[in-house]
Amino acid sequence: MQPRNMSMSGVVDLAAVKAAQEAKAKAEQARAQAARDGGAGGISPADLVIDVDEAGFENDVLQRSAEVPVVIDFWAEWCQPCKQLSPLLERLAVEYNGRFLLAKIDVDANQMLMQQFGIQGIPAVFAVVAGQALPLFQGAAGEEQIRGTLDQLVQVAEQRFGLTGLTVDPDAEAGGAQAAPERPAGPYDALLEAAVQALDSGDLSGAIQAYKNVLDEDPGNEEAKLGLAQAELLQRVQGVDPQQVRKDAADKPADVQAQIAAADLDLVGGHVEDAFGRLIETVSRTVGDDRDTLRMRLLELFEVVGPEDPRVIAARRALARALF
Repeated sequence: MQPRNMSMSGVVDLAAVKAAQEAKAKAEQARAQAARDGGAGGISPADLVIDVDEAGFENDVLQRSAEVPVVIDFWAEWCQPCKQLSPLLERLAVEYNGRFLLAKIDVDANQMLMQQFGIQGIPAVFAVVAGQALPLFQGAAGEEQIRGTLDQLVQVAEQRFGLTGLTVDPDAEAGGAQAAPERPAGPYDALLEAAVQALDSGDLSGAIQAYKNVLDEDPGNEEAKLGLAQAELLQRVQGVDPQQVRKDAADKPADVQAQIAAADLDLVGGHVEDAFGRLIETVSRTVGDDRDTLRMRLLELFEVVGPEDPRVIAARRALARALF
């Protein structure tokens, strides 16, 4: 989504942050639509456990992980520990009532997936959230340990990605999820898509205006806030001379604008802590309007990185200490 004529390598994983915010926005829209439908469209408890092969992995796991955390159980018929673990995971999938989806993969029939996940032995359990894979545990595990792991998974999925799971209808027939109607387009989808297209074409001014148009109507729109922060950051660093900016910051440690310009470059270069630290240190040496200018720029950079990022949380605490 970054303009193609600018290098964004290493920048706080902006693509991942945007994907997370998009997943969160879509989840919120889906929940709102489900509420308007009176809860219709829920899936059967039987649909919470699915068998997945290599051909269906993209649709059944990667794409579904934008709606709900997908727990993957790698197993085989000859694996004795699997025969204890798999039924437990299936029971917990139903008990958690849609907070995660359990995908079962027979490693004998899907060797390529086993290799791609780097699995050395089974049972092995992974999770995929918003397209990102992470290992949960390998080998035999007790129910208490598994519950704790699953609790952490669903918490992270909700807090960072807005994924609160699937709506389960006990009266629905198995396979009902396939028949669920597609979510209608949201009221700002066209404007947001226009902003993305403007970014892709390098039209930063057009993207900024498109995001502002959304926020004028919906000030709490997370995707628009994130997109605006990214686009404005890119616009600020476009065409600057990095060497001159860094020389000015080194030569003029008390110059607020010089430090702000250098912090923008730090962030675009992926040096998140450096960007935050530079501005917080300058805050501690300033008063009045200069201090407020620095504080506002920090808040903008926090939006780019994401409020749940540990580096943002730590920087907020440091900023509070510097201010008070």
